This record gives sequence, structure tokens and C-alpha cells, in this order.
Amino acid sequence: MADRVYPSAKPTVNGGAGGRNPSFPATKAQLYNTTRPAYRPQPPPRSRRSRCCACFLWTTLAIAALLLLAAIAGAILWVIYRPYRPSFSVFSLQVSQFNLTSSSQLTSKFNLTLSARNPNKKLVFLYDPISISITADGADVGDGSLPAFVQGTESTTTLRTVITSAGQSMDSTSVTVLKSDLKNQNSLPLKIQMDTKVKIKIGGLKTKRVRIRVICDEINAAVTAGKKAATATTSNSKCKVDLRIKIWKWTF
Repeated sequence: MADRVYPSAKPTVNGGAGGRNPSFPATKAQLYNTTRPAYRPQPPPRSRRSRCCACFLWTTLAIAALLLLAAIAGAILWVIYRPYRPSFSVFSLQVSQFNLTSSSQLTSKFNLTLSARNPNKKLVFLYDPISISITADGADVGDGSLPAFVQGTESTTTLRTVITSAGQSMDSTSVTVLKSDLKNQNSLPLKIQMDTKVKIKIGGLKTKRVRIRVICDEINAAVTAGKKAATATTSNSKCKVDLRIKIWKWTF
């Protein structure tokens, strides 16, 4: 008689209570692990060239906007102040002395009267001392100066000075040109050049000093042998003013 064992031990089928075998066939959750993050396609990386193009475009737009604003501001300043350059003219020029010696030394004396006009309604000009030189066919025949002065709005100022040359040595080329003019025409074609710096006052604001050059030409001066002064012909003279009026960052 066989012994009986209690409780009876029977093998479990398909895992039983001790564990379960995975079902077959496999489910989708088993085939595709649910813990894996979902795939999201990434946008293609931007190339370096496209970034440079975008940066260049924005820079160009910013510069264009600044230029437009500057143009608008300049137009507003022009409308408000209406800046104009001063004008100069030769009122009279007398040759009191002009002696060119055989040793190529020049002694000369010119009495010069100028007229300076400020046409502006709201701008005042503050001139530094003015240096003046007179040339004849490119040869320097006299030098002088004018003191500093202030010229108010819509005003005309008369300037007088004496231009001299005392025993100035001339080079051979200048001597030849001057003697030729005196022999053929008994006169000299003169040109006057003035150089200085000027400040511009607008209300309580003063600009920095700017250079100004005035050139007056087409002046014909007769030269006499005696001590009598000869008056130059200045009716056809023209004076060119080289000045850039600068208000803050705008130049006119």
C-alpha cells in the first residue's frame, strides 16, 4: 500500500500561482516598450550662411532707419534755422607801392577794404584773426591780417587792412612773370586769399571752430612808376567762400 502525501503536490500548469509565463502571441505593449519616449522629429539645423544673411539684413535695415532719421532731423534743422554761408566782396584795393629791384627783392604796399555780410536771421559768426595773402600770377606779393570780430545776424561789416611786403626775395620764375606783366600790360592780375576759423552761435549754442577760406580773383591792379597810389579794378571780382556750416552732427 503506497504512502499518501498530504497535501498532494501537483505540478502547476503554465506557471500556476508561482509565476505566469508571458502570453503568446506578444501584445503591442510588449513589442513596443511603453516606457520608451516618443520620437519627435527635430528641425534641420540652420546653416551658418543663413545666420549671416539674417544678421546682415537686420544690420542693413537698422542703418537705413538711422539714415532716414538723420535726414528728417537735418530737414527740420534746415527749416528752423535756414543756414547760409557768409559772403565777402572786395570794396576797394589800392596799390600804394610796388617796387621790384634788380636784385629780385620786392617791396609792396596794398590798401585793402573788404565787405563781409551775414545773411542769416538766427546765426551769429565769431571770426578768429584772419590771415590775408595777395598773389600775382601765383607769386606772393604781400601778406597781412585782420583782427578777430563778431558779426551779428543780417549785418554787413566793413574790414580795412594794409598788405605789405618788405624786401621779400623772389625766385627767378616769379621775377620773370611779374616783369612780363608789368611790361606788356602795366598792371598785375591779383588774387586775394583769406584763411581763418569761425564759430557759429545759434541762440545759446556755439559750434566748434570750422575752417573758412575766401578767395577773391579777377582783380586787375595798375602799377604806376611814381608815388601816387593806383586803384585796382574790382568791379569784376568774385569771392568764393569755402565753409561748411555744422550744427551738432549735421553739415550744410
